[in-house]
Amino acid sequence: MAGGPSAEEEPMPVTASDIAAGLRALGLPAGATVLVHSSLRSFGQVEGGADAVIDGILQALGPTGTAAFPTFSGSSKLGPEHPPHFDVRQTPCWTGRIPETARDRAEARRSLHPTHSVAAMGPGTADLLHDHELSPTPCGPETPFGRLARCERGYVLFLGADLRSNTMFHHVEEAAKVDYHMQEVPVAATVVDYEGETRTVRLWLHRYGPARDYPKAEPYLRERGILTSGRIGESTVRLVRSRPMVEYVLARVSEDPDYLLATRKTPA
Repeated sequence: MAGGPSAEEEPMPVTASDIAAGLRALGLPAGATVLVHSSLRSFGQVEGGADAVIDGILQALGPTGTAAFPTFSGSSKLGPEHPPHFDVRQTPCWTGRIPETARDRAEARRSLHPTHSVAAMGPGTADLLHDHELSPTPCGPETPFGRLARCERGYVLFLGADLRSNTMFHHVEEAAKVDYHMQEVPVAATVVDYEGETRTVRLWLHRYGPARDYPKAEPYLRERGILTSGRIGESTVRLVRSRPMVEYVLARVSEDPDYLLATRKTPA
């Protein structure tokens, strides 16, 4: 009679050491700066949960590396009539268990952007995050995303996620000034910092508009060795070098503003 899997057939829980070893094998170098998009569930069972995943990433990077996590809080409901209110200490993110855990870690710091904040830990944190809230757009040149795009040792890591979650392509869209990406007028957002001080910042918000097809870039990135992939536990893991990825996609979008869209706005 058929039955469920025996205890012997169940996969072993993934540990922080497993994650560190898997990331090194994939090519993540010590001392790198890496932005992590993640799904905790994708690993199957993780011994130590989200904290173990974060610990594994930090182990792989070593003491000179910096790990960053998107801790976004924006939504399609926000705009001039409903501007964001963001408290860096209390506003939760919707980007998953791993980023939500990362932002609460004692060693972490979170940028003050009211919709696209980033939490980071490691010696490069201040350089990566500073003045994010002063950027006129969420992912512009003087944001964690723009800085990572210029970083020689910058990477984007996808743990159980794919390029559909790649915020670096929003940076490309902003750099190329595509006409579908930003709301038409700025908002006055309120931000509460780590000292409890409230300030008002004026900025433009993303427009949750046309569907994107970000994974279309993957075959090129893989062929050129810019993207590598493997498995850790039950999770498919992708590692991408940020600078050449952005350079390629920005060139494509500059030639064809509809390149990243799932459905073209104008005839080819």
